[in-house]
Amino acid sequence: MSLLDVLQEKLSGKNVKIVLPEGEDERVLTAATQLQSTDYVTPVLLGNETNVNALAKDKGLDISNLEIIDPETSELKQELVTAFVERRKGKATEAQAQEMLKDVNYFGTMLVYTGKAEGLVSGAAHSTGDTVRPALQIIKTKPGVTKTSGIFFMIKGEEQYIFGDCAINPTLEAQDLAEIAVESAKSAQSFGMSPRVAMLSFSTKGSAKSDDVEKVSNAVALAQEKVETDQLKDVVIDGEFQFDAAIVPEVAKKKAPDAQIQGDANVFIFPSLEAGNIGYKIAQRLGGYDAVGPVLQGLNSPVNDLSRGCSIEDVYNLSIITAAQTLQ
Repeated sequence: MSLLDVLQEKLSGKNVKIVLPEGEDERVLTAATQLQSTDYVTPVLLGNETNVNALAKDKGLDISNLEIIDPETSELKQELVTAFVERRKGKATEAQAQEMLKDVNYFGTMLVYTGKAEGLVSGAAHSTGDTVRPALQIIKTKPGVTKTSGIFFMIKGEEQYIFGDCAINPTLEAQDLAEIAVESAKSAQSFGMSPRVAMLSFSTKGSAKSDDVEKVSNAVALAQEKVETDQLKDVVIDGEFQFDAAIVPEVAKKKAPDAQIQGDANVFIFPSLEAGNIGYKIAQRLGGYDAVGPVLQGLNSPVNDLSRGCSIEDVYNLSIITAAQTLQ
């Protein structure tokens, strides 16, 4: 079974409420109608109801059973404004909150924060910053986590890998890389994978010398220490590796014969956002992998970001993954 098949089985009958703030986008609206017909995700659409109805009529979509909330006219607006002012602790007045909650991403994030929904998927018509900023201000990171990071599930047939961080942090120190490695291992476990985490570089086990290589090497040591301290079972983190040594057993045998990972890694931690973003797009466009994500790690409630070039299937799949995160 594929990852998505497994998740749908786990979610059967759960009807997890997921907010889709971009209800006036054709791809989002179409995916919402598909999700509504399942028993594992209940979509909540945000948008102007007249505009949504006109779009649905034009595209021949049945939205009769969809929950649609217009942030401008919703009876929830004042309650969310009050909660927002309280959450921001003096950083926003009520007037400012009224204005900010006209933004569908802020409004949707407040629905999650107040428990009226369990997760949020946005980004079809917004930048990553527009999606992530409200989550960082309102939902915030879990205790012990200093940075939110973004992973992609790379799926082709029965093959599935995790790549991170490919979406959020432009610069990372050794401590940050270590934290992302551990959080990615936890994510892998929560989706039924046995994490074998390779921390990537242009060096394999000291074959090259530079500050960048040393940063990754130090991150490996910190991550391994955290695995032991937190008593994480069945988690392997090793490196630094060139990509071929992490994925090809014959290369690992030559370059890193004593490593814990012998070409059998399934979670890959890139040394920078630049490398991660380029890497996942190469795998997607040349390797033929489906890139599902970015899935954000480290938040108190799941909020995930679509690419503005996303398809209907991407919206549908990321909604399922977001719903599955609520079960962790």
